[in-house]
Amino acid sequence: MAKKSPTINGGSMSDISFLLLTFFLLTSSIDTDLGIARKLPPPLPPDAPKPEIHDRNVFKVAVNFRDELQVQGKLADVADLRAMAKEFLANPGNDPKKSDKKVKDIELLGSIPVSEGVVSLRNDRGTSYEMYVKVQNELTAAFHELRNELSQEKFGMKFDDLKRENQIAAIQKAVPLTISEAEPTSAGVTQ
Repeated sequence: MAKKSPTINGGSMSDISFLLLTFFLLTSSIDTDLGIARKLPPPLPPDAPKPEIHDRNVFKVAVNFRDELQVQGKLADVADLRAMAKEFLANPGNDPKKSDKKVKDIELLGSIPVSEGVVSLRNDRGTSYEMYVKVQNELTAAFHELRNELSQEKFGMKFDDLKRENQIAAIQKAVPLTISEAEPTSAGVTQ
């Protein structure tokens, strides 16, 4: 007669597996933060007057439902958007069709011309998220490059490498991130 081999009761093994799985799911962190990191300005008081922005100081960017990009009312390529935004905001030749500059006295920088330009971004409800992010990235990169250039000129290092809070604040005052985003429209964005 054959000898029976001892068996192990596997009923409790499934319970242990389930408990271990639950433990790891609860204690693990899965980073899924996707999106655009942007600090919004504080809301204006209800009685505060709306700031007046001259049409000259508005850099109009629109994306329609077919993901076509319009800059200042003309079709453009996303690859050119960064350079166009930088040129508009910096306005090195004092072109009357580009943003105006106002001389401001900023601690650590002295009297410096600061762009009065505002980037106005309008999307269509049908704009793809991919195109929306591409446009946002290019616009943010334009401001970032302007900050890097000024920081390099004034402090001898890129804006990203600055450690002192007062230097960071000075560059941010000299090159403010001014992107105004309108609520998406139904179809056919035009400006």
